[in-house]
Amino acid sequence: MTKDKTTESRQNYTTSFTVEQSPEEVFSAVNDVRGWWSGEIDGRTDQLGAEFTYRYEDLHRTTQKITELVPNKKVVWHIGDSKISFVKDENEWTGTNVVFEIAVNGDQTELRFTHVGLVPAIECYGKCAGAWGYYINESLRRLIETGKGDPNQKEG
Repeated sequence: MTKDKTTESRQNYTTSFTVEQSPEEVFSAVNDVRGWWSGEIDGRTDQLGAEFTYRYEDLHRTTQKITELVPNKKVVWHIGDSKISFVKDENEWTGTNVVFEIAVNGDQTELRFTHVGLVPAIECYGKCAGAWGYYINESLRRLIETGKGDPNQKEG
């Protein structure tokens, strides 16, 4: 069976992993954004309705609003404004959603991350998916498992 290219081009970037820690510990780490994501972060990152900005040099600037915050289960950020300077359409992230879903999986906790709107059809997909892959699967996972993330990954 071959994949339909139209469906593939609409596929949102998603990744997941399981850890030994509790859903409460995973939820707490997700909301400690400064502990796992690099750059300058201004504003609250752990309250429903709060807005925070993210900035990495002159390459990436976004404003996130926390639109869903279900303790130990789900966090959703709506990106209201974005500027990604290394692609033609600098506003590719505007209107997208970043979703963290937490679920018990046997005696472990699963974290599923999806950036709704970050699809292969947009220019930043490769670089942005690679960056999310690092920040979620490496830095956030380390923060959950050891209490210390690695947000200051060297670019390149």
